[in-house]
Parts: sequence; C-alpha cells; structure tokens
Amino acid sequence: MLGICRGRRKFLAASLTVLCIPAVTWLYLFAGSFEDGKPVSLSPLESQPHSPRYAAAGQRERESLEVRVREVEEENRALRRQLSLAQGRGPAHRHGNHSKTYSMEEGTGDSENLRAGIVAGNSSECGQQPVVEKCETIHVAIVCAGYNASRDVVTLVKSVLFHRRNPLHFHLIADSIAEQILATLFRTWMVPAVRVDFYNAEELKSEVSWIPNKHYSGIYGLMKLVLTKTLPANLERVIVLDTDITFATDIAELWAVFHKFKGQQVLGLVENQSDWYLGNLWKNHRPWPALGRGYNTGVILLLLDKLRKMKWEQMWRLTAERELMGMLSTSLADQDIFNAVIKQNPFLVYQLPCFWNVQLSDHTRSEQCYRDVSDLKVIHWNSPKKLRVKNKHVEFFRNLYLTFLEYDGNLLRRELFGCPSEADVNSENLQKQLSELDEDDLCYEFRRERFTVHRTHLYFLHYEYEPASDNTDVTLVAQLSMDRLQMLEAICKHWEGPISLALYLSDAEAQQFLRYAQGSEVLMSRHNVAYHIVYKEGQFYPVNLLRNVAMKHVGTPYMFLSDIDFLPMYGLYEYLRKSVIQLDLANTKKAMIVPAFETLRYRLSFPKSKAELLSMLDMGTLFTFRYHVWTKGHAPTNFAKWRTATTPYHVEWEADFEPYVVVRRDCPEYDRRFVGFGWNKVAHIMELDAQLEVAQCCSQTEMFSLPRFHLKEKKRQILVCPAVW
Repeated sequence: MLGICRGRRKFLAASLTVLCIPAVTWLYLFAGSFEDGKPVSLSPLESQPHSPRYAAAGQRERESLEVRVREVEEENRALRRQLSLAQGRGPAHRHGNHSKTYSMEEGTGDSENLRAGIVAGNSSECGQQPVVEKCETIHVAIVCAGYNASRDVVTLVKSVLFHRRNPLHFHLIADSIAEQILATLFRTWMVPAVRVDFYNAEELKSEVSWIPNKHYSGIYGLMKLVLTKTLPANLERVIVLDTDITFATDIAELWAVFHKFKGQQVLGLVENQSDWYLGNLWKNHRPWPALGRGYNTGVILLLLDKLRKMKWEQMWRLTAERELMGMLSTSLADQDIFNAVIKQNPFLVYQLPCFWNVQLSDHTRSEQCYRDVSDLKVIHWNSPKKLRVKNKHVEFFRNLYLTFLEYDGNLLRRELFGCPSEADVNSENLQKQLSELDEDDLCYEFRRERFTVHRTHLYFLHYEYEPASDNTDVTLVAQLSMDRLQMLEAICKHWEGPISLALYLSDAEAQQFLRYAQGSEVLMSRHNVAYHIVYKEGQFYPVNLLRNVAMKHVGTPYMFLSDIDFLPMYGLYEYLRKSVIQLDLANTKKAMIVPAFETLRYRLSFPKSKAELLSMLDMGTLFTFRYHVWTKGHAPTNFAKWRTATTPYHVEWEADFEPYVVVRRDCPEYDRRFVGFGWNKVAHIMELDAQLEVAQCCSQTEMFSLPRFHLKEKKRQILVCPAVW
C-alpha cells in the first residue's frame, strides 16, 4: 500500500467516496465550495434553505462539484491504467537492477499571499510518490565569476558530493578566470560519476548588459535569465544554485520534486523569507512587483523544455522592459525580473517547502522554516555579511558550513555503488601505469608518487597583474608548506614584482592560510602574488610538482626560480629586469645565477649594499650558502671572483651544481619523480645545462652572477629513496 493522501480544501456537507483499489492504494475525494477559484463564504442569509441567493449559490456549487467529480474520475481512470501497467511490470522490476530513491516532501502551499492559480496547482491529488532512478544523472547549473566565487563553488560542490548517491553533471556558466580555476580543480579532483561543462559567460553579457543592476553580483547576477538559451537544447530540466549554498541532504531529494510539477508549472522556487517585496523596510522603499513576499532565486528548479515552448526569452524581456520604465534598475538582479514575470503569470510556479532554501540574510523569517535544525535541506548565505548574520541557530549553520569548507576533498573520490562511471582516459591510463609497477620494489612507494594526481586550486586569492610592455618582467617562483607561511610578508617587502607560489596544504590548512592572508595588510595590499593550492595526498612532499605548478602559471617572460626561505636583496627585481636587456636573454639561451648567502642568526640587519655584505662575510656574520654542509652545490658560482666582479661573468656547470637562476619562461620543468629533500634542483640544473649546450652548438652554458641573500631555517626531514632518479 503506497499510502493515504489528504486534501487541503474544505469538505462540503457531504463527502464522496471514490473507488478503492484493493491492495494498491486508497484515494479520498474531497470537494470544496469554490467560486472563480476562491472559497465561497456563506453569510447567515445565504445559509437559509429558501433564500434565492442560497438556491443560486447551491446551483453553482453543484455544477462546480459535478465538474470536479468528472475530473477526479478521469484522474482515477488514468491512475488505474498506470497501476495495471505497474503490476504487469512488477516481477521484472523486482528481479532487475532498478533501485529507486523515494522522496516524500510536499509543497507547503501555505503562503498567506498565494494566488488561486498557485494554490490550485500545488494542491494536486496524491498519486505515486515521485522517484529518482538509482543511476539517473542530476543536472546542476551554477553561474560563477572571479576568484572568490570559485572558492565558494568548491564548498558548495563538497556539500553536494558528500550526500549524493547519483551521477552529477555540473553546468558552469563562468568567466575566463573561474573556468581556468575550476577546470583545473575538477580535472585533478577526479571524482567518479561527475561531469563538468563550461559555458562562456563573456559571450552572454550582451544578452543582459542592457539591464541596469545595483546588486553586488553585477552583470553575472542576471545570467540565470538566459539559461534556456545557454544550456544544451536537449537538456529538459536543471537545478540552478547560487554559489553561497550549502546542502545538508542528498540533492536527489530536490531533483525528485520535478515529478510534482503540474500543468504549466515550470519554476520551482521557495518563498522569499524577508519583507523586501512587501516594501516596508524603510521610508520610500519601492521594490519590484511580486506575489506577496515574492520568491528567492538562490535555488531554482527549471523545466527547460517547457520554458522554451512558452517562449521564456520573450516573456522575461518584455516584462523587464516594461518594469524598467518605472523602476530604472534592478536591486536584486535576476530575482526582481523572475518575480515580475511570476506576478503576471502565477501559474508558472511550484512553491517549494522553505527548508529547500533557508535564507540567512538580514531581516529574514528563516527561523519559521523549521522546527528543528535537523529538518534543514539547504542553507543559503544570501547576505553580503555571509557568516556574520544573526540567527538563533547561526552557530549550527556556521559549523555545518565550516565542516564542508575544511573537509578533505580526497575523501569524496569514492565510486557510486552500482553506477558505472563513464570511461575516463586519464583515469584508465593512471590505473594502467600503476599496475605496471612492481610492488616488491623497495622504492615502490616513491615510484608510485609520481603518478599521484594532486587536487589543485589555482589562484586561491584574487590575482591582478598586467606584465610590463617592455617584455622584461620577472616573476619570483617558489613553493612552501604551512611551516613557511611566516616568510610571505618578508618576501613581499623585499620583492615588489609578481610572485607565483605553490602551497602544499590540507583543506583545513588552506582555510588557515586564507584567514592568515586576509588578516595581513602586507599580503592584502599585493594583488600580483598568485597563490596556488596543491592539496596534500600521500606521505611524501612533492617538491618538484609544486615548483612545476608555480612555473606553469607565470605570466611574465622570465622567472626567478627561488626557495621560500630566501630573501632577495632590496631592488633585485628592477636589477634583474635591466640585466635581461643587458644580456639579451630574449634572443640567447642563457641563465642568470643569483649568488646565495646564509646566516645562522635570527636577528640580523639586512645588508643594503655589496660593500656591506662583503663586510659581514669578513666578520663571519654571513656565509656563502651551505659552504660548510654542501660545498659542491654552489662552488661553481666562484664567490672569490664575485667579490671583485663589477659586471656579470661566465661560469661553467659542474656536477651537483644547484644555483638559483633566472631563466626564460619556456625552460624545462622540474622532474617530479624527486620528492622530499635532496637532488631535485641538481637534476633540473643538469637538464638546463644540457639543453643550453645543444642549443648553442655544444658550447658551454652561459650563466651570470648577481647578488642574493638567504635567511637559514630548519629544513624538512623527509625520507628520500636514493635509487629514485
């Protein structure tokens, strides 16, 4: 037995019992007294049996009831046909692999301002409960632009992946920045049964740029209006989400609500939980037209196929043009236009229960959405203040959000049980390479490391830099882990040029770094520092992989390959740019060496000139880098010659040489087979020397020396397999 449904309309004096289908379901027919779609109230005069008005009203009621009975009988016949078909298919389904997820939610239908059309549409009779096939793909559309929104999308996606049991297809309407970030993230995340497609937001700007908009989301806040044109023509339905959404349940439950749409309902929305559209927030407050409190567009169910047939594009454009004649601009972006269209066409809406979009902005009635926080489905941080909003359960909401913010994304790579993933070439190649390794090899774990795909989030913070027009720009490249964060401010003070950094962090550490950076005036004042997060995985520190990530995203013609615990001399950035021209690096295969020095003191007056540096070397305050530990690493720099040199001079490569160099952006990558500490730079300099030799017809590599300084700190202690090359 599927269950018993109760109607919302008032019973007439006599109720009618409809056919009972044994062992399958019971249906109760209810009839109300309606006139023009609204309940008819009976006054004492009208209730008198012999009143003419009573007779007329009774006649109308009987006619309305007859129509209603015929409608219900037709629905019952259709239901019996469905049930008979279902019974005929029953055994096959029981023996097959067609598990289903059942959704029991109903629309609230209790808004005090709903129009009759919406009430009638949302008060549909009970049939079979809506279902989602076990391996049915759920489509989700998100508009995302910029660096900060890209971070928000990651938290949203984590919350969806954590609960999901179905394949997912994300449709991301993104600008070039967000696409670069998220494409790399999803490619390296390698989550099974997840597909991602991108749609160029820049190409859509002309569709909505004519609409004046005061909302902080800017022009991207209007792009949900054009999803019917943007998304594939064969896509019938999609869930549309804002980036500041957190899921507390399986998104399949929301997807199942599509089955409850009736008639011309094409939009699933939750009522707006603030008084904004009531127009009483302040004096002269004049919102766009809306039904009662209006609807919030942070979560939308769109029936794309029906919207296209209704000519949605023409519908919203005409409405927007008409309203803009008086309103002049939108205040809440697409939400204002959606509500204006709904005001004219209330039959378009299926009202979702408010727990599908609990809105935590100022002046909201979100606390009326739930009796207990365990009832929540979706939390929407739709306030510019985000986590600083006031609510009696805000600590619970904040903790839920922070849980997904710091959740280890690697744990979400799990396969879906019983749902085969689409063939992925990269994944198949990876499995093949891993299968070819000998597990009895003493260096198996080291060799396996080079095939590990680390989740990578590029440009974790806002990045903004235009390279110099003279093509002499140099980017400082380095990598670091959590224990080196304290070096960032010092480096930014010493190097005013662009910086590209790869940070090896866990998800929780990435959030600690974010708080550290946002609390630093020095770091927040610098927009030309690119922070790329490579998420921790495995037992080794992938030092050369990190260097390669930082190198790949350099936007200048030249790179200064450094380490995070070095401080450049003041003015080195400008000095290197002049040297690039002097040595004609653009047209020759050369690498410039920057000599390195170290100190054992934590408090030191930084040398401001070469003369001061030489004095400190003579006094023993400074040393040439690692001369007492690894002399061969920097001996070819020829520090004796450097002491008296006034112009760049030529040095020759020797075995184990590992200087810090300035090279062109097209130099070879580091060998990522090296992990941990030791030999990683040696191998890179050897390859660099070999390539330059070939390019110069077997002549020796040309390298030139410039001043440099180093503050020594404790090195990482990580095991390295000597056999790995």
